[in-house]
Amino acid sequence: MTETCPDFDLPSTSGDVSLAALKGTPFVLFFYPRDDTSGCTLENEAFTGLQGDFDALGVKVFGVSKDSIASHEKFMKKKALTVPLISDEGGTLCEDFGVWAEKSMYGKKFMGIERSTFLIGADGAVLKAWRKVKVPGHAEEVLEAATAL
Repeated sequence: MTETCPDFDLPSTSGDVSLAALKGTPFVLFFYPRDDTSGCTLENEAFTGLQGDFDALGVKVFGVSKDSIASHEKFMKKKALTVPLISDEGGTLCEDFGVWAEKSMYGKKFMGIERSTFLIGADGAVLKAWRKVKVPGHAEEVLEAATAL
């Protein structure tokens, strides 16, 4: 994991998003395993619920998974989500942030996205990292950290 946000330019539900375009703006990237699964839905709903608070602070928020834009759009419509979702189908951003990891469920090991969140400063520095996130209260914790900027 680097001290600065890795360079990226990826499609999102609100158009292409790149590190260069976000320069001068603090932002949050929350990585989640899959669209339309229970924990991921709760996390996306929590960030959607606080979007106005993040906007008031001038902090942009993006969800990131390896799902396609079509999947993201369907998920957003079904659950009335408003936080833009970035599609990292190639997994480059996941790997750059070290969130593509071996996981275990019901005794089976597999590769997947480890739920993680990163607060990035206006200068591109990674200010705070949350790894192995537990969803309840997490979006509020990220907002609290963003308020301190």
